[in-house]
Amino acid sequence: MDNRAEVREFLISRRAKLSPHDVGLPDAGRRRVPGLRRSEVASLAGVSVEYYSKIERGGFAGVSPSILHAIARALRLDEAERAHLLHLAETSEGTGVLLRPRRGSARPWTPRPSLQWVLDAITGGPAIIRNGRMDLLAANPLGRAMHSSLYERTPAGVPNFARYTFLDEDSHAFYPQWDTAADIGVAILRTEAGRDPHDRQLQDLVGELSTLSDEFRRRWSSHEVRLHGAGSKRFHHPVVGDLDLAYESVDMISDPGLTLTIYAAEPASRTAEALALLASWTAAPVRTTP
Repeated sequence: MDNRAEVREFLISRRAKLSPHDVGLPDAGRRRVPGLRRSEVASLAGVSVEYYSKIERGGFAGVSPSILHAIARALRLDEAERAHLLHLAETSEGTGVLLRPRRGSARPWTPRPSLQWVLDAITGGPAIIRNGRMDLLAANPLGRAMHSSLYERTPAGVPNFARYTFLDEDSHAFYPQWDTAADIGVAILRTEAGRDPHDRQLQDLVGELSTLSDEFRRRWSSHEVRLHGAGSKRFHHPVVGDLDLAYESVDMISDPGLTLTIYAAEPASRTAEALALLASWTAAPVRTTP
């Protein structure tokens, strides 16, 4: 897959976010478009304008990692953006700058019994496993209960956070801070696209969402990327109400490409009480008609 257009649009979008003042350069002359000129980025990175222009066009052949890091410094890229640039170089046609990315299996992934046991042993908060396409692949009982709306909408398939966010109006109730959730979701997909542009399922998902959602299409064009980590999120569950949860996300070494996220509530908080109620609701036996 030739990702030269992705490289060009990403680097142009990063140039557009900076002014000469941001990088300590004089602002000489009027600019037809906002942001740094190619010549300014080249000067900051210590390369010729022609060399930088070749890279911005997706020409990574023969480019060393040190040059890529110099460009990242010149553009003031954060950790996620820097990693994205390196992934774009890795997956560029005709270049051997870094190791090629892993190729995911086309077979559906299901958790090993021992992994599901580990998930189920996490009883204090929701725990889920997702991939870079935002598929919800596994969960503990509290994780399934918290995301009951997603499971109910895909009873025979794999729930997908991105489809739910952009194609289901219910997501606006589930995510009280919907714009933030939407931004994060698209940034995760954009990051995954840079890491593995050969993922056909991801390409199909992006095409579907771009066709059906103006909100997705606008965010996708901004080329924002994100590394998962730690933070806090707010949810609204139809049974127990608002949930203010901290979370920690980690890459799964045993299953590359998958992410484990564990949520927790502040002890003795209203959310902790809501999670306890949700756990009891989940554990309640299903009544059958005699």
